[in-house]
Amino acid sequence: MTATVASHRKPRQHPLASLTGGSRTARTAATLALAGAATATVFDGTGQAASPPTPAQVKGRINALYQEAEVATQNYNGAKEAAGTARQELSRLQDEAARRTQKLNAARTELGALAASQYRSGGVDPTVRLLLSADPQRYLDGAAVLERAGSHQATAVAGYARRLGSVRQVRQRAEETAERLAATEATLKKHRVTVVHKLDAAEQLLSRLTAEQRQRMAGRDGVGTVRADRGARGDGPLDGILHGSRAAAAAAPNPRAARAVSFAYAALGKPYVWGATGPSAFDCSGLTQAAWKSGGVALPRTTYTQISSGPRIDRSQLAPGDLVFFYSGISHVGLYIGGGKMIHAPHPGAPVRIAPIDQMPFAAATRPG
Repeated sequence: MTATVASHRKPRQHPLASLTGGSRTARTAATLALAGAATATVFDGTGQAASPPTPAQVKGRINALYQEAEVATQNYNGAKEAAGTARQELSRLQDEAARRTQKLNAARTELGALAASQYRSGGVDPTVRLLLSADPQRYLDGAAVLERAGSHQATAVAGYARRLGSVRQVRQRAEETAERLAATEATLKKHRVTVVHKLDAAEQLLSRLTAEQRQRMAGRDGVGTVRADRGARGDGPLDGILHGSRAAAAAAPNPRAARAVSFAYAALGKPYVWGATGPSAFDCSGLTQAAWKSGGVALPRTTYTQISSGPRIDRSQLAPGDLVFFYSGISHVGLYIGGGKMIHAPHPGAPVRIAPIDQMPFAAATRPG
């Protein structure tokens, strides 16, 4: 019996123990194999032999991170806009509830005076006494009876009942709006964390490059540094930029588009800051919103909503002032200025600049106004 129990309690042998001479050796081998597999993982996630990523690989991953950050930025912008709307609605409802409560209190005072008068003249009418009870439903039910009776008391009590109901409705809407605001602010926080995480990852990748490599990348598309004023403004001197601004504005289909184009030219060189709408910094949809606002047209905040702000325009029919959108997720937007070029706010480290629309995957175009 004892032997049976001892045999039953004997620890199980590790499945790898029979390999190469025992469990300790097997565990060591397994650990080394896992470590080797981990160190074999390279920059792009494959399992081949590790080698330092090339500048082109780093640039590709940085661009991908910036694009992912821009998706999160547009989600953040949308949540921020929704939160602002909910916050304004909540404030309005709270003000309305306060005004209606004030009128309700005045009606209650009037009812109190009426009841006191009836008491002095021989007692309170049973129906009034019913309506002055603590049960609101009895107020409402009794008010309907008295309103049909047509008495002065009925009118006063019915008015009080209506005010009581309206105050409750407004307070209920305010509570629902407050709940919606809290949920939206939680979403806002989530998107903010995502944006910061993506941008931090891009900065870490940039730090892997030498100053010369970063400068070469900046010379091509502005990644990693804020370029000098001439570079930020495109590919020509200031006189050329001013001439381009006048020409683009003149070619715009209407005065509103012309003002939007002029605004975008004036913003050249200003920094990209995610979530910014000007006047000193912009993100992509913040720039187009501000540009068209200068033309008297109110665009929504995000790329996802701006794409519906006007009729779709075929690429061959683009005119200065049109909004051009990129990527399948419609996560980037620029302002077309003619000649196959746009003005846009690219990403951190690349200020507002002129760029060819072929620089990114073209998705659609719209004409606001």
